[in-house]
Amino acid sequence: MKITIIYGQNHKGSTYHIARKLAEKLNGEITEFFLPRDFDAFCLGCTSCFEKSETRCPHYERLQPITEAMDKSDLIILASPVYVYHATGAMKAFLDHYGWRWMVHRPEERMFSKQAVCISTAAGAGMKSTNKDMADSLFWWGIARIYTYGVAVRAVSWEQVDGKKKRDIEKKLDALAQKIEGRQGKIRSSVKTRVIFNVMRQIQKHDWNEADVQYWQNKGWTGKKRPWKH
Repeated sequence: MKITIIYGQNHKGSTYHIARKLAEKLNGEITEFFLPRDFDAFCLGCTSCFEKSETRCPHYERLQPITEAMDKSDLIILASPVYVYHATGAMKAFLDHYGWRWMVHRPEERMFSKQAVCISTAAGAGMKSTNKDMADSLFWWGIARIYTYGVAVRAVSWEQVDGKKKRDIEKKLDALAQKIEGRQGKIRSSVKTRVIFNVMRQIQKHDWNEADVQYWQNKGWTGKKRPWKH
């Protein structure tokens, strides 16, 4: 199993350790990226990715190593500590660059057979909204199966997390790893994904954005082909 982990922070705190532990339990080939260390640009709102091509984005080349890693992965892990009840600014800036990959535009068909996990930690609260920040993009990319795991570690560093809490985290990660392994190679897009995709498919028949319409036609998705059928 190929796994790509994208951390919404540079430091190796609780979020890092939990995401890394999950990946290690899956015994896969792990590729890691840290934000903003490995990508620190903000979307400029130029709309070139929508109207022309993602290759016209001023940050396309810098983002490409992460894009390629995600495309080749079986599992994508997005991990962010809670910053004011949401994902970090670095994670949000990263996800902003993939608006063109949403189902309403030009989704990558390989996403429809992948699994993904959103992981967030906080000393107190905010994990649900933080995971939602990341899961929203994963769903609209077409990811077939998305898991979320948020935990209040009651500490500001991994070293300060008490033993009982760490043992509980281990159990939760064991159960999550088992689910992911059991579903590997058997993933099918959800009913919700298929419904949304078909709504987007109807939109693409009305020539609303030339770059998107051409993409869907080339894929055969405005006809009988679907990204979850190979």
